[in-house]
Amino acid sequence: MRNSRILRVTREGHLASCVKINITHPNVVDLAGLAGADAVWLCNEHVPNDWHEIEHCIRAAKTHDMDAIVRVSKGSYSDYVRPLEAGAAGIMVPHVTSADEARRIVEMCRFHPLGKRALDGGNTDANYCQMPLDEYVATSNRETLLILQIESPEAVEVIEEIAAVPGYDFLMFGPGDYSHRIGHAGNIQHPDLVAGRRRMEEAARKHGKQLFAVAAGGTPQEQFERGYTISYSASDVYCLGEALRQSITKSRLETSNAAPYGKS
Repeated sequence: MRNSRILRVTREGHLASCVKINITHPNVVDLAGLAGADAVWLCNEHVPNDWHEIEHCIRAAKTHDMDAIVRVSKGSYSDYVRPLEAGAAGIMVPHVTSADEARRIVEMCRFHPLGKRALDGGNTDANYCQMPLDEYVATSNRETLLILQIESPEAVEVIEEIAAVPGYDFLMFGPGDYSHRIGHAGNIQHPDLVAGRRRMEEAARKHGKQLFAVAAGGTPQEQFERGYTISYSASDVYCLGEALRQSITKSRLETSNAAPYGKS
């Protein structure tokens, strides 16, 4: 069972990088690995993925020693553990709103004595029954990432209680959904949003939780000083769209003053 690259990087006192993947294909994950990313973020909340696609992308990430983090669908125990048993380094749970929910997530995703996760061992995360179970349990509890997303004013109101729950690693503020919930969709600099994010940061620092930065404001160094240890560095669709737009615009500019073919 491989150890988490993100945890290795953060334990060494560095900021880890993560690329969001919406075009769920192993080749795109390969490109992120070749670019030097520490992790890829796969999504089952907003992207119509199937589990075979996810599994292939997790496998591609491992070839570059990258962590694969899967944002899960809000649902049952199986929705949360399936990506872990497919070899993901961790999961991201969206729209967490209470300490009770945070405790349930820990209970479902950590093995005894930290939780009550069911034990199988017959999948890729335990080398298909070829890994001693005690080693599998201990490594999973130590190296599996649990990331809880804070995306609503209701969650911020009880963020102290959520941050105090033991057994998970990271908190992550969702600026898109939060801005929408306060009636200012897309305005990630709105004072109410900034205040909510700051409350989450303060609670995380107080209770020893790390932070995952998405549009968190400031330079990477400033984010790191505020407690962020993972940086959302890029998304495949945005990078591809910008590169295509720039290339097409450049091509049009370069040919706009040229004489038509055959004329001088």
